[in-house]
Amino acid sequence: MRQQLIDLRARMKEAGVSAYIIPTTDFHGSEYVNDYFKCRKFISGFTGSAGTLAVTEQEAFLWTDGRYFLQAANQLDSSGIGLMKSGQPGVPSITEYLADRLTPSDVIGFDGRVVDYAFGCELEKTAKVNFELDLVCDIWKDRPALSPSRIYSLPESVTGESAESKLERVRSSMRQQGADYHLITSLEDIAWLLNLRGRDVENTPVFFSFALINADCARLYVMDKSFEGADDWEVLPYFQIFKDIKKLPAGSILLDEGIVSYALIKSLPEDVKIINSSNPAELMKSLKNDTELAATENAHLKDGAAMVNFIRWLKQNIERETITEISAADRLEKFRMEQEGCYDLSFSTIAGYMENGAVIHYSATEETNKILKPEGFLLVDSGGQYEDGTTDITRTISLGSLTEEMKQHYTAVLRSHIKLAMAAFPPGTTGGQLDELARRPLTDLGLDYNHGTGHGVGHLLSVHEGPHSISQKSGSHLPIYPGSITSDEPGVYLEGKYGIRLENEIQCVELPQGSFGFIPITYCPFEKEAILPELLKPMELSWLNEYHRDVYAKIAPRVSAETAEWLKEATAPITVK
Repeated sequence: MRQQLIDLRARMKEAGVSAYIIPTTDFHGSEYVNDYFKCRKFISGFTGSAGTLAVTEQEAFLWTDGRYFLQAANQLDSSGIGLMKSGQPGVPSITEYLADRLTPSDVIGFDGRVVDYAFGCELEKTAKVNFELDLVCDIWKDRPALSPSRIYSLPESVTGESAESKLERVRSSMRQQGADYHLITSLEDIAWLLNLRGRDVENTPVFFSFALINADCARLYVMDKSFEGADDWEVLPYFQIFKDIKKLPAGSILLDEGIVSYALIKSLPEDVKIINSSNPAELMKSLKNDTELAATENAHLKDGAAMVNFIRWLKQNIERETITEISAADRLEKFRMEQEGCYDLSFSTIAGYMENGAVIHYSATEETNKILKPEGFLLVDSGGQYEDGTTDITRTISLGSLTEEMKQHYTAVLRSHIKLAMAAFPPGTTGGQLDELARRPLTDLGLDYNHGTGHGVGHLLSVHEGPHSISQKSGSHLPIYPGSITSDEPGVYLEGKYGIRLENEIQCVELPQGSFGFIPITYCPFEKEAILPELLKPMELSWLNEYHRDVYAKIAPRVSAETAEWLKEATAPITVK
């Protein structure tokens, strides 16, 4: 059992709570968080980006989704913490589990600043709550400091729209919904709205902030004391939001109860009516303008060159030197940083060889770090933050000999990828409907994958962006519109054997007939030696060959003559014998 868990239970007893809840997120509902907020990781040892820990006097369980089932099982081993596989048959929700073990007089403790209001209300129905408890802080003696970065602005030549114009669009939405105020806590939404960026969260160029808007005034609460102001905005100290929200005059406030913290909403005066709706800025930022789309494609051209350089290097050196999962990821980062305007990764690179590739969001450690061999698959999921865009790509790379089964599965995943890439659909088609379409080549073979087919991608923001998604879960009910950029990433994962995932970013466009479709904006070849051409339908083969022609045309001028020659062969047309 982890000592951190023992220490937490001691503090729970002192505080008089029967259960304590630790989510993954920060004060803003973020997916990726600053080290200061990694309390769940500190207590449990689980490093994934999604998961909630519930600790009682006798038991402790971590709830996470299908991306992390294998990883969580490994990292929780011997920790004293069990795994709850969210969404699986027979697995209770956190509130169902607690209702089974607590009485109405028991107390559930949590830090209300990091628990969203919707979840907090569910906990209220289970037992009494104390939401002013940061018990982890009491036992985390070397907790990282919460130190802000410098805030910087983006020119309109990069954003394609002024902050003033965006603010007016948000206010127009407020008027339509009858809102006197609008509270925004999402870091990505605030950064987009003001055309500002920062470095407060690793791999995501955002800054700690809150925004409070009405018809006459817009307030920005920030940690960066050197930040002097923004057009049409009053700049105030970050933590002052918790005081100001208590003093709001009577009226109505627009906010998202699934994002805004329990502590903030509980601080609202009783005569302030809540309009529970998504931030207008969230949908606005997901539909990129022409400037953003052009910049994003340019970032992908650079990223494609980095990927091609990496794949060629890997294949050339796999038998010449010792290469591990970690050293391969480091080399890919080096190739990225050589590209003009690349200043960071968009997330920590996933590089999983063979059975490690079956762990969907695998993170190599010194203990798990495999030496690559000239055989089998290396799954590499990675991306970069460029001055002109955010990238995300997965390639499953053939390092040598492959079994027939591997080739069959690779081809099936490729067919699933192409199925979505070629989709033509009427306006109003949802992400859930497209997800079902994409899975068919795999489900026909009795295969499936425990994650969504696609997620939104931000422009100089988070690599995972809402509100829409191509999945069976959150955001799947929303239609996909032109201007949106999503991933296309089906996969197959065989525990103990290997994993295969193939990911491009795709842009939704309007087709000549008035329907919608996709164009790929990621440029990197697929593995010809892993493909069984006879299993591809003629239209799928045609799509693949056309895509490879585009890859060569766009990337060859950006790499060395030797690499361009290698790329020419890697993208040569495939024919069915």
